[in-house]
Amino acid sequence: MQQLIYFFQRFKNFLFFLLLAFVSLVLTFNNLNFHKSKFVNSANYITGGLYSQISNISEYWNLKSENKRLAEENTRLKNLIEKNNSFVYNIDSISIDSTKYHQKYTFTSAKIINNNYSKDFNFLTINKGKNQGIDKEMAVVNSKGIIGFTDFTTGEYARVQSILNRNSKINARLRNSNYFGTLVWNGNDYNTVQLSDIARQAPLKIGDTIETGGMSTIFPEGILIGTITKINKGNTADNTVNVTLFNDMSNLGYVNVIKNLDKLEIKSLELLQDE
Repeated sequence: MQQLIYFFQRFKNFLFFLLLAFVSLVLTFNNLNFHKSKFVNSANYITGGLYSQISNISEYWNLKSENKRLAEENTRLKNLIEKNNSFVYNIDSISIDSTKYHQKYTFTSAKIINNNYSKDFNFLTINKGKNQGIDKEMAVVNSKGIIGFTDFTTGEYARVQSILNRNSKINARLRNSNYFGTLVWNGNDYNTVQLSDIARQAPLKIGDTIETGGMSTIFPEGILIGTITKINKGNTADNTVNVTLFNDMSNLGYVNVIKNLDKLEIKSLELLQDE
């Protein structure tokens, strides 16, 4: 207590000056609109910046749940679009016969929890399996294009054979054309795959978009793959071109697994044709 009294006695003039300065500032801001507005604006600027930083930090920590929510919403919309595209229209009456529609695909959202891209035979792991309706030979894609297809499943997980796998062979085509080829990977660059066995007369150009051809029971047609970045000189028999992928295969997150509801029917018909 004695030290506190000594402190006030020693600095009484300085403390009295601070008190007068505070009172004068309060009177100034309360009575002069210009100074008052400047003070309020400065205070708002500081608090606004602080709130903005707090909001940014909060949003950062919520990114994981937000990404999951967006992936699930995207999957729901894809399923809704697929159902709407499956309606059969009665041309004569210009009406929709919703009792005759046929949905061909369903979509399931999943997350990649393990990703290999630097080996000759690369695989990924997703956090959905048989318990969520995932089976072998289902397409795995995201908003940028194809990633691979499932080749083994357990109850809660599935292994995906990447397009960066030397055993992967996927039907692909030039966009807006009927020229097809086989998408393969030579094992060199994880950003680049090869489209081979294209017809010699195909009008290939640098920058052309390559997409899935739809001639399989795994990938629907029209899913993006990448663009042509190199065309081999000369018209060789295999006519192979390099395709730079739209996807960065080293940086993948949420995906959609596509199930072909007609797969078994198509497969059984193909077996009859082979007999």
